[in-house]
Amino acid sequence: MIDHKELFDETALECSKLITQRYSTSFTLGIRTLHKELHMPIYAIYGFVRYADEIVDTFHDKDKQALLNAFREDTYRAIREGISLNPVLHAFQLIVNKYHIERELIDAFLTSMEMDLDFTRYNDSKYQEYIYGSAEVVGLMCLRVFCKGNRETYDRLKGAACKLGAAFQKVNFLRDLKSDFEERGRVYFPGVEFENFTSAVKSEIEADIERDFDAALIGIHQLPDGAMLGVKIAYLYYRKLFSKIKGLPPEVITRERIRIPNGRKMALLLRTYFGYKTGLG
Repeated sequence: MIDHKELFDETALECSKLITQRYSTSFTLGIRTLHKELHMPIYAIYGFVRYADEIVDTFHDKDKQALLNAFREDTYRAIREGISLNPVLHAFQLIVNKYHIERELIDAFLTSMEMDLDFTRYNDSKYQEYIYGSAEVVGLMCLRVFCKGNRETYDRLKGAACKLGAAFQKVNFLRDLKSDFEERGRVYFPGVEFENFTSAVKSEIEADIERDFDAALIGIHQLPDGAMLGVKIAYLYYRKLFSKIKGLPPEVITRERIRIPNGRKMALLLRTYFGYKTGLG
Protein backbone atom coordinates (compact mmCIF):
# COMPACT_ATOMS: atom_id res chain seq x y z
CA MET A 1 0.00 0.00 0.00
CA ILE A 2 1.26 3.47 -0.89
CA ASP A 3 2.04 5.75 2.04
CA HIS A 4 0.71 9.01 0.62
CA LYS A 5 2.24 11.16 3.37
CA GLU A 6 5.66 9.69 2.62
CA LEU A 7 5.05 10.20 -1.09
CA PHE A 8 4.12 13.85 -0.48
CA ASP A 9 7.31 14.40 1.54
CA GLU A 10 9.49 12.71 -1.06
CA THR A 11 7.95 14.67 -3.91
CA ALA A 12 8.56 17.97 -2.11
CA LEU A 13 12.19 17.03 -1.49
CA GLU A 14 12.60 16.04 -5.14
CA CYS A 15 11.39 19.51 -6.12
CA SER A 16 14.20 21.08 -4.09
CA LYS A 17 16.66 18.68 -5.70
CA LEU A 18 15.50 19.79 -9.15
CA ILE A 19 15.84 23.46 -8.17
CA THR A 20 19.41 22.86 -7.01
CA GLN A 21 20.32 21.04 -10.20
CA ARG A 22 18.87 23.76 -12.42
CA TYR A 23 20.38 26.70 -10.55
CA SER A 24 23.81 25.51 -9.41
CA THR A 25 26.07 23.00 -11.13
CA SER A 26 28.84 23.44 -8.57
CA PHE A 27 26.55 23.04 -5.56
CA THR A 28 24.96 19.94 -7.11
CA LEU A 29 28.37 18.37 -7.70
CA GLY A 30 29.33 19.02 -4.11
CA ILE A 31 26.13 17.49 -2.74
CA ARG A 32 26.70 14.31 -4.73
CA THR A 33 29.89 13.66 -2.78
CA LEU A 34 28.13 13.91 0.57
CA HIS A 35 26.85 10.75 2.22
CA LYS A 36 23.56 9.80 0.56
CA GLU A 37 21.49 10.44 3.69
CA LEU A 38 22.61 14.09 3.60
CA HIS A 39 21.57 14.76 0.01
CA MET A 40 17.89 15.58 0.45
CA PRO A 41 18.33 17.72 3.58
CA ILE A 42 20.91 19.92 1.83
CA TYR A 43 18.79 20.11 -1.33
CA ALA A 44 15.91 21.30 0.87
CA ILE A 45 18.02 24.06 2.41
CA TYR A 46 19.31 25.17 -0.98
CA GLY A 47 15.81 25.22 -2.51
CA PHE A 48 14.58 27.46 0.29
CA VAL A 49 17.42 29.98 0.12
CA ARG A 50 17.42 29.97 -3.69
CA TYR A 51 13.74 30.87 -3.93
CA ALA A 52 14.03 33.60 -1.30
CA ASP A 53 16.93 35.05 -3.25
CA GLU A 54 14.91 34.93 -6.47
CA ILE A 55 12.21 37.07 -4.89
CA VAL A 56 14.57 39.96 -4.30
CA ASP A 57 16.75 39.56 -7.40
CA THR A 58 14.43 38.56 -10.21
CA PHE A 59 10.79 39.68 -10.05
CA HIS A 60 11.30 43.35 -10.85
CA ASP A 61 7.73 43.85 -12.11
CA LYS A 62 6.21 42.56 -8.86
CA ASP A 63 5.85 43.94 -5.34
CA LYS A 64 8.95 42.26 -3.92
CA GLN A 65 8.28 43.37 -0.36
CA ALA A 66 4.81 41.79 -0.45
CA LEU A 67 6.21 38.60 -1.98
CA LEU A 68 8.94 38.37 0.65
CA ASN A 69 6.48 39.08 3.49
CA ALA A 70 4.23 36.29 2.25
CA PHE A 71 7.20 33.94 1.87
CA ARG A 72 8.27 34.68 5.44
CA GLU A 73 4.77 34.12 6.84
CA ASP A 74 4.33 30.92 4.83
CA THR A 75 7.73 29.66 6.00
CA TYR A 76 6.93 30.02 9.68
CA ARG A 77 3.43 28.62 9.23
CA ALA A 78 4.91 25.57 7.48
CA ILE A 79 7.44 25.04 10.30
CA ARG A 80 4.79 25.51 12.98
CA GLU A 81 2.15 23.28 11.37
CA GLY A 82 4.54 20.72 9.85
CA ILE A 83 3.08 21.03 6.37
CA SER A 84 2.89 23.31 3.35
CA LEU A 85 1.36 22.92 -0.08
CA ASN A 86 4.36 24.86 -1.38
CA PRO A 87 6.83 22.00 -2.01
CA VAL A 88 9.89 24.17 -1.35
CA LEU A 89 8.58 25.22 2.04
CA HIS A 90 7.30 21.75 2.88
CA ALA A 91 10.73 20.26 2.17
CA PHE A 92 12.42 22.99 4.21
CA GLN A 93 10.15 22.57 7.23
CA LEU A 94 10.83 18.82 7.22
CA ILE A 95 14.54 19.53 7.66
CA VAL A 96 14.11 22.42 10.10
CA ASN A 97 11.97 20.29 12.38
CA LYS A 98 14.05 17.13 12.05
CA TYR A 99 17.43 18.78 12.70
CA HIS A 100 16.21 21.51 15.08
CA ILE A 101 17.43 24.42 12.98
CA GLU A 102 16.96 27.54 15.09
CA ARG A 103 14.50 30.23 14.12
CA GLU A 104 17.26 32.79 14.74
CA LEU A 105 19.13 31.46 11.71
CA ILE A 106 16.04 31.65 9.51
CA ASP A 107 15.21 35.15 10.80
CA ALA A 108 18.74 36.37 10.04
CA PHE A 109 18.61 34.92 6.55
CA LEU A 110 15.26 36.49 5.67
CA THR A 111 16.38 39.82 7.14
CA SER A 112 19.37 39.83 4.80
CA MET A 113 17.10 39.09 1.86
CA GLU A 114 14.95 42.04 2.88
CA MET A 115 18.04 44.26 3.05
CA ASP A 116 18.50 43.66 -0.67
CA LEU A 117 15.21 45.46 -1.29
CA ASP A 118 16.45 48.71 0.23
CA PHE A 119 20.25 48.86 0.42
CA THR A 120 22.50 49.73 -2.49
CA ARG A 121 25.50 50.77 -0.36
CA TYR A 122 26.62 49.01 2.81
CA ASN A 123 28.58 50.43 5.74
CA ASP A 124 30.73 48.11 7.86
CA SER A 125 28.01 47.06 10.31
CA LYS A 126 25.38 46.47 7.63
CA TYR A 127 27.92 44.58 5.52
CA GLN A 128 28.70 42.22 8.42
CA GLU A 129 24.99 41.81 9.17
CA TYR A 130 24.31 40.99 5.54
CA ILE A 131 27.18 38.49 5.29
CA TYR A 132 26.01 36.74 8.44
CA GLY A 133 22.40 36.47 7.35
CA SER A 134 22.88 35.70 3.68
CA ALA A 135 25.76 33.23 3.93
CA GLU A 136 27.04 32.32 7.39
CA VAL A 137 23.66 31.13 8.68
CA VAL A 138 23.22 28.95 5.59
CA GLY A 139 26.48 27.25 6.54
CA LEU A 140 25.15 26.81 10.07
CA MET A 141 21.93 25.26 8.78
CA CYS A 142 23.98 22.76 6.79
CA LEU A 143 26.21 22.14 9.81
CA ARG A 144 23.12 21.25 11.85
CA VAL A 145 22.41 18.53 9.29
CA PHE A 146 26.02 17.33 9.16
CA CYS A 147 26.25 17.03 12.95
CA LYS A 148 22.96 15.10 13.25
CA GLY A 149 22.16 16.54 16.65
CA ASN A 150 25.65 16.36 18.14
CA ARG A 151 25.77 19.69 19.96
CA GLU A 152 29.44 19.47 20.93
CA THR A 153 30.53 19.00 17.32
CA TYR A 154 28.23 21.78 16.14
CA ASP A 155 29.52 24.25 18.73
CA ARG A 156 33.12 23.37 17.93
CA LEU A 157 32.72 23.85 14.17
CA LYS A 158 30.25 26.72 13.93
CA GLY A 159 32.96 29.39 13.80
CA ALA A 160 34.66 27.70 10.85
CA ALA A 161 31.30 27.18 9.13
CA CYS A 162 30.64 30.91 9.38
CA LYS A 163 34.05 31.72 7.92
CA LEU A 164 33.44 29.37 4.99
CA GLY A 165 30.05 30.92 4.26
CA ALA A 166 31.57 34.39 4.47
CA ALA A 167 34.39 33.46 2.08
CA PHE A 168 31.96 32.02 -0.45
CA GLN A 169 29.73 35.09 -0.31
CA LYS A 170 32.60 37.55 -0.68
CA VAL A 171 33.92 35.63 -3.69
CA ASN A 172 30.41 35.81 -5.14
CA PHE A 173 30.42 39.58 -4.57
CA LEU A 174 33.65 39.89 -6.56
CA ARG A 175 32.42 37.55 -9.28
CA ASP A 176 29.12 39.43 -9.61
CA LEU A 177 30.46 42.95 -9.12
CA LYS A 178 29.37 44.05 -12.61
CA SER A 179 25.87 42.52 -12.58
CA ASP A 180 25.12 43.61 -9.00
CA PHE A 181 25.93 47.20 -9.89
CA GLU A 182 24.46 47.41 -13.38
CA GLU A 183 21.31 45.35 -12.79
CA ARG A 184 20.54 46.13 -9.14
CA GLY A 185 22.55 49.22 -8.27
CA ARG A 186 24.34 47.38 -5.44
CA VAL A 187 27.91 47.47 -4.22
CA TYR A 188 28.28 45.25 -1.16
CA PHE A 189 31.85 46.07 -0.13
CA PRO A 190 31.86 49.02 2.32
CA GLY A 191 33.40 52.21 1.00
CA VAL A 192 33.96 50.74 -2.48
CA GLU A 193 32.89 52.66 -5.56
CA PHE A 194 32.27 50.63 -8.71
CA GLU A 195 33.70 53.41 -10.89
CA ASN A 196 36.88 53.48 -8.79
CA PHE A 197 37.57 49.77 -8.25
CA THR A 198 41.36 49.87 -8.08
CA SER A 199 44.06 47.23 -7.62
CA ALA A 200 44.59 48.42 -4.04
CA VAL A 201 40.89 48.03 -3.21
CA LYS A 202 40.78 44.60 -4.87
CA SER A 203 43.88 43.44 -2.97
CA GLU A 204 42.42 44.51 0.37
CA ILE A 205 39.22 42.56 -0.29
CA GLU A 206 41.22 39.52 -1.40
CA ALA A 207 43.34 39.54 1.77
CA ASP A 208 40.15 39.48 3.85
CA ILE A 209 38.82 36.52 1.85
CA GLU A 210 42.12 34.65 2.28
CA ARG A 211 41.79 34.96 6.05
CA ASP A 212 38.28 33.54 5.92
CA PHE A 213 39.37 30.61 3.75
CA ASP A 214 42.30 29.79 6.06
CA ALA A 215 40.07 29.73 9.14
CA ALA A 216 37.43 27.65 7.33
CA LEU A 217 39.83 24.95 6.18
CA ILE A 218 40.70 24.01 9.76
CA GLY A 219 37.04 23.24 10.43
CA ILE A 220 36.49 21.37 7.16
CA HIS A 221 39.05 18.76 8.17
CA GLN A 222 37.14 18.17 11.42
CA LEU A 223 33.74 17.57 9.81
CA PRO A 224 32.06 14.16 10.12
CA ASP A 225 33.18 11.74 7.41
CA GLY A 226 29.90 11.84 5.49
CA ALA A 227 30.12 15.61 5.08
CA MET A 228 33.81 16.40 4.75
CA LEU A 229 34.38 15.48 1.10
CA GLY A 230 31.39 17.41 -0.22
CA VAL A 231 32.33 20.53 1.72
CA LYS A 232 35.97 20.16 0.63
CA ILE A 233 34.81 20.04 -3.00
CA ALA A 234 32.86 23.28 -2.55
CA TYR A 235 35.87 24.84 -0.81
CA LEU A 236 38.25 23.87 -3.60
CA TYR A 237 35.86 25.07 -6.29
CA TYR A 238 35.61 28.48 -4.67
CA ARG A 239 39.36 28.61 -4.13
CA LYS A 240 39.79 27.92 -7.84
CA LEU A 241 37.33 30.65 -8.73
CA PHE A 242 39.02 32.99 -6.26
CA SER A 243 42.46 32.27 -7.73
CA LYS A 244 41.14 33.10 -11.18
CA ILE A 245 39.69 36.39 -9.91
CA LYS A 246 42.94 37.26 -8.11
CA GLY A 247 44.85 36.84 -11.35
CA LEU A 248 42.69 39.34 -13.24
CA PRO A 249 43.01 43.13 -13.25
CA PRO A 250 40.21 45.22 -11.70
CA GLU A 251 38.93 46.38 -15.08
CA VAL A 252 38.13 42.81 -16.08
CA ILE A 253 36.17 42.21 -12.86
CA THR A 254 34.06 45.31 -13.55
CA ARG A 255 33.54 44.28 -17.18
CA GLU A 256 32.51 40.62 -17.00
CA ARG A 257 31.31 37.82 -14.72
CA ILE A 258 34.06 35.31 -13.98
CA ARG A 259 33.22 31.61 -14.35
CA ILE A 260 34.77 28.17 -14.04
CA PRO A 261 33.67 26.00 -17.02
CA ASN A 262 31.64 22.88 -16.17
CA GLY A 263 34.35 20.60 -17.55
CA ARG A 264 36.90 22.05 -15.14
CA LYS A 265 34.40 21.73 -12.29
CA MET A 266 33.99 18.03 -13.06
CA ALA A 267 37.76 17.53 -13.31
CA LEU A 268 38.19 19.20 -9.92
CA LEU A 269 35.50 16.95 -8.45
CA LEU A 270 37.15 13.80 -9.76
CA ARG A 271 40.66 14.81 -8.64
CA THR A 272 39.42 15.62 -5.15
CA TYR A 273 37.29 12.49 -4.90
CA PHE A 274 40.05 10.09 -5.91
CA GLY A 275 42.63 11.98 -3.87
CA TYR A 276 40.43 11.62 -0.82
CA LYS A 277 39.82 7.92 -1.46
CA THR A 278 43.54 7.25 -1.76
CA GLY A 279 44.40 9.29 1.30
CA LEU A 280 45.88 12.19 -0.62
CA GLY A 281 42.94 14.65 -0.46
